[in-house]
Amino acid sequence: MSSDQLGFDGKVVIITGAGGGLGRQHALLMASRGALVVINDLGGAIDGSGSDKGAAEKVVDEIKAAGGEAVADTNSVATPEGGKAIVQTALDAFGKVDVVINNAGILRDKAFHNMEPDLINSVLDVHLKGAFHVTQPAWVVMREQGYGRIISTSSAAGIFGNFGQANYGAAKMGLVGFTRVLAVEGAKYNIKANAIAPLALTRMTETLMGALGEKLDPALVSPLVAFLAHEDCPVSGEVFSVGGGRVAQVIIAETQGYHKASLSMEDVRDNWDTITDTTGFAVPKNLAEETAMFMSAFA
Repeated sequence: MSSDQLGFDGKVVIITGAGGGLGRQHALLMASRGALVVINDLGGAIDGSGSDKGAAEKVVDEIKAAGGEAVADTNSVATPEGGKAIVQTALDAFGKVDVVINNAGILRDKAFHNMEPDLINSVLDVHLKGAFHVTQPAWVVMREQGYGRIISTSSAAGIFGNFGQANYGAAKMGLVGFTRVLAVEGAKYNIKANAIAPLALTRMTETLMGALGEKLDPALVSPLVAFLAHEDCPVSGEVFSVGGGRVAQVIIAETQGYHKASLSMEDVRDNWDTITDTTGFAVPKNLAEETAMFMSAFA
């Protein structure tokens, strides 16, 4: 590597769902820059059914053939026991954990009025609870060593909404809240947490993209993920849209609003334009900053 290239020499990275698609590309890039990678993949179908222990091994073989270091892990992120086992794989192989990339996911789309509980629970278990299950045992290690990077995979389907994906969207927006809280709690331990909302042609999206898919190589998402995973990452608690070589920050903003001490329904109706006026909006970094906006209204 040239002197101005970003490297991961000796950093231990766990990537869930790394047997294909985005996770595989993240793994290949980071391993090529010196990371020691745990390739976690249950090897299931898009809907989460079944398993194929060969999926993770194939990516490990790719990395080793290119001169990198990696180990395979086939535990499920969907249970606390599975999450602990994934982190233990990293500790057994490499002695520490520096980065967790929460990438594992399944799709079980259905219009909301037809969405059965098993479609809701299974998606929440993998996407949202899975991030808890893997990140929490890694978090303990990161706090003790005073360093860590967490990248979670959100989605525009959660941030902005998409038909037929109430389960997936709720899980993905849940990961934004998860990320923002970890950023607050991790600040004094040099643990940074960020999220991405990727657009890429993968096994999960190949039937949805049409002609656009040709421009959406999953490898074009990985440079952002790798940068957020690097020690030079300058931000925490942020969300980024990424795809096809484009990177943009997604912001959660708040208008200046309307305040009246004796607020009534009619006040809300009559001042709706003021309430929703985006002029002079603010982007609070955390609950304290958002609360300060309230306090300024009371002054």
